[in-house]
Amino acid sequence: MTSPVSADSAVSPDEVEEVEEHRFAAGDEESGGRLDAVITAKIAGLSRAQVQRLIDDGHVTVEGAVATKANTRLKWGDEIVVVVPAPEPLEVLGEDIPLAILHEDADLIVIDKPAGLVVHPAAGHATGTLVNALIFQCKDLSGINGVLRPGIVHRLDRDTSGVMVAAKSDRAHASLTAQFAAKSSGTARPGTGIERTYLAIAAPPPTVSGGSLRTLYGRHPVNRKKFSSKVATGKPAVTHFEVVERLHGSALVRVRLETGRTHQIRVHASDHGWPLLADQMYGSRQRDERLLAAAEALGRQALHAATLAFDHPATGEHVSFAAPLPAELQAALAALR
Repeated sequence: MTSPVSADSAVSPDEVEEVEEHRFAAGDEESGGRLDAVITAKIAGLSRAQVQRLIDDGHVTVEGAVATKANTRLKWGDEIVVVVPAPEPLEVLGEDIPLAILHEDADLIVIDKPAGLVVHPAAGHATGTLVNALIFQCKDLSGINGVLRPGIVHRLDRDTSGVMVAAKSDRAHASLTAQFAAKSSGTARPGTGIERTYLAIAAPPPTVSGGSLRTLYGRHPVNRKKFSSKVATGKPAVTHFEVVERLHGSALVRVRLETGRTHQIRVHASDHGWPLLADQMYGSRQRDERLLAAAEALGRQALHAATLAFDHPATGEHVSFAAPLPAELQAALAALR
């Protein structure tokens, strides 16, 4: 397990550049592994390329010596220290990126996010994000979430398409954030707050026509970039599903979230034997030729946020929005019928 350590708290918060320091010892699973691969698996949020840059820049030590090669093989008991410097401040500018707007008023904007669009700037994605598009479109967004995430109250994975809402006013941000928090914790009252349904293609399909998945949920014990519902301790996660249509070696499945954990649908589906088609993280490579061709043509996990409902921050009205199934998912369905 790694333990992040913040910068010296005696320095003024206005002057400090926060860093993260992660320390861990190589155990049985890490012994013999490549340094960069082990660090990538151990520290959530770091890609292999980022880890290699940290090594090149002298931010990684093994047994107290600065590591110089990413392919260094670790020995059992080796102590690894990884220092992640504070990111350089970014100026986020508006960009003329086309948006499919489902609704817009003084408090919020609802859009149909295409697959492939990252929600907010981060390492490796400084521009070309939904935030850049929203700044261009709306001019004014809620600033509660900071300079990199103005207006953002929830996220969809980069390769998931569908309905999203962003806050233009601070009151909308506060209200929507509270509603999403209640949804994540499972404390929202039925018929109020956040309600979300998704459409997914599962391959292989569920063996039953529908049901509810109730599990604990947390970080994967080995790969810290992933999540798992097969954990001894964690937060509760509840997913309801029904098969809409059975296809060749697969099925179109409607999913309703009762809680809202990161990757929840993808993890619950995979852990219960029906991973999503073309899911690079939680799925498996298809051997069936039709499924393989459909997955390769799709090029991203077969998951679409079909509907989103919430209590409007200004009026209190429970409003609902829907995004049509995108063309690439329609093509995948046609190929498997």
